[in-house]
Amino acid sequence: MPEQGREQWTSRLGFILAAMGSAVGLGNVWRFSYVTGENGGAAFLLIYLICILLIGIPIIMAEFTIGRKAQSDAVGSFEKLAPGKPWKVAGIMGVAAAFMILSFYGVIAGWISYYFVNYLTGNLWTMPAEGYDGFFVNFITNTWHPLIWQFIFMVLTIGIVFVGVKKGIERANKILMPLLGILLIVLSIYSLTLGGASEGLAFLFTPDWSALADPKIYIAALGQAFFSLSLGMGALITYGGYLSQKENLPGAAYSVAGLDTLFAIISGIMIFPAVFAFGIAPDSGPGLVFMIMPDVFDSIGFGGGIFGLAFFFLLAAAALTSAVSLLEVAVAYFIRKFSWTRQKGVLIIGGIIFLIGIPSSLGQGVLSNISIIGDRDILDSFDFIASNIFLPLGGLIIALFMGWGWKKADALRDSDYGDSAIGQLWLFLLRYLAPIAIFLIFLSSIGFFSTGVE
Repeated sequence: MPEQGREQWTSRLGFILAAMGSAVGLGNVWRFSYVTGENGGAAFLLIYLICILLIGIPIIMAEFTIGRKAQSDAVGSFEKLAPGKPWKVAGIMGVAAAFMILSFYGVIAGWISYYFVNYLTGNLWTMPAEGYDGFFVNFITNTWHPLIWQFIFMVLTIGIVFVGVKKGIERANKILMPLLGILLIVLSIYSLTLGGASEGLAFLFTPDWSALADPKIYIAALGQAFFSLSLGMGALITYGGYLSQKENLPGAAYSVAGLDTLFAIISGIMIFPAVFAFGIAPDSGPGLVFMIMPDVFDSIGFGGGIFGLAFFFLLAAAALTSAVSLLEVAVAYFIRKFSWTRQKGVLIIGGIIFLIGIPSSLGQGVLSNISIIGDRDILDSFDFIASNIFLPLGGLIIALFMGWGWKKADALRDSDYGDSAIGQLWLFLLRYLAPIAIFLIFLSSIGFFSTGVE
């Protein structure tokens, strides 16, 4: 039974768009482009697609099934379905990952918000004296400016979650997700007219098979799949908990995974032709979008500023929909755990996450000499810990719980698969392939094997 006073989505479309909003965000544009660039392009994309198909979709289905069955938050779902058993550690890790990811996600989204405002005022309609690269570097290394914009973005995120599931989260996604899709398609079509289109498409779609010998590609691909699809952090369990029992889960899972992956590929088509057209190295790291896209808009000439304004607005909107889902994971847990009102929970948890994110905000400037993992700065270290440790381990436990913690007949019934061949395949992937693959890659990511990954 749903918890007393628990909200539900008003429609199936609202749920799918909200789940897409959780999945489609900076992971598809900002993170996908630079991780693909750092890991060889097409070879990485191939492994990424395999991870989505064999690991991502089964775990999406598992999370939706757990959430809808329990009608609770990420931790409460496990407590309700398996009382007194340790499975709830997956939910606890998800809540912890939400804190960590949103802390640095808010920093990146603040950068995007800053670019949007500079396009709104016309400051970036023409190239700054220091160039777009210099403009970006000067901003992120400033002591206070990134912190101010991180705060502004977190206020927006807190405001939407403060309003609630129907009037805040669902309504925002119904407006923003279709707009983002349309604009990405338009910009990718324009990018294909640039001089670097053939090189960019070859980089993205023609694999260098020798790159498959590098273990770090598999680690990066799995981490990207988890980050992009919001797996293992409890967001999809939490959103599934607002879903009525009558909704069909497999169709929703395939829609979310398919559209999320399509968004990522379209983003690659938009980014990489421009990368080669403007002579930027594809492995330029987290600043890739901020240094490339302004050059693209500048090359358009008349109207380019309008494209820049729309792009950074909708990129900020995509970041906002994902940030909302991350905050909702933590807020839903604390509301239930301490019987807080939604408003109290949102203000307290949102404020704490902002404070946690301050070191990431300052890590490009005054704290740039601090490394947590190897030579990674603070932001990159938080990203690595969340994407390559917390999320895969959370996904591993979810897969084992769904595959082994439930009776087979109950799992097939509650997932809406029934006793079908695809349902049997789903359970096989959750029981065997997904856990083994996640565990081996997790061991590699923490240096258990000699992989050459720093």
